[in-house]
Amino acid sequence: MSRDADKAVVLLSGGLDSATVMAIARERNYACYALSLDYGQRHHGELRAARQLAAQMGAVEHKIIPLDLGAIGGSALTDSRIAVPEQPSEGVPVTYVPARNTIFLSLALGWAEVLGAWDLFIGVNAVDYSGYPDCRPEYIQAFQRLCQLATRAGIEGGSFRVQAPLLEMSKAEIIRTGTALGVDYRLSVSCYAADEEGTACGLCDSCRLRRQGFIDAGIADPTRYRVRPS
Repeated sequence: MSRDADKAVVLLSGGLDSATVMAIARERNYACYALSLDYGQRHHGELRAARQLAAQMGAVEHKIIPLDLGAIGGSALTDSRIAVPEQPSEGVPVTYVPARNTIFLSLALGWAEVLGAWDLFIGVNAVDYSGYPDCRPEYIQAFQRLCQLATRAGIEGGSFRVQAPLLEMSKAEIIRTGTALGVDYRLSVSCYAADEEGTACGLCDSCRLRRQGFIDAGIADPTRYRVRPS
């Protein structure tokens, strides 16, 4: 299988972080193949945002793969019986989706093999984040090792790269970076409990982190909130 160094699969959720990662990959001259997952999340506002962002940012192709993680549940994002918390909590929050990034990166890796791409981009962050175990540097390092062991291209001597350019950045730094690269954050949806039009609740952890990031960056927040985060 021939492989092309300038192709990359970018996980594009439709949120602020993934939009910024898409812009970074584009700025690094990658031909971006955007991948989104319809995984049984509470709303489809973020998928609508992903479609708009992929088109606006010039994705070569945008796939949305249906995947029902609601079948296993265990998360406030995939089980309507579990409430999305409106206050910060200790430890890993109930919005954690079991094994989500492992599943998503595995699909991205499979598509990369088909495309002949070496690079996977993901918008995980270990600074201003909700405490998810699959957003840590050691997780990214471990998955990159798996890429080599679990693929034909890897065992035949190829070298995959899992690129997580936001890993050590604050939310304010992410927003400044994306703004400099021309990201239209009006199109992005980060809220765990947004409506189908993408209007954010303003109460969940993701809304609070997003709002504070814009304040710290000194950039006007274009987000549509039902309730302005405190």
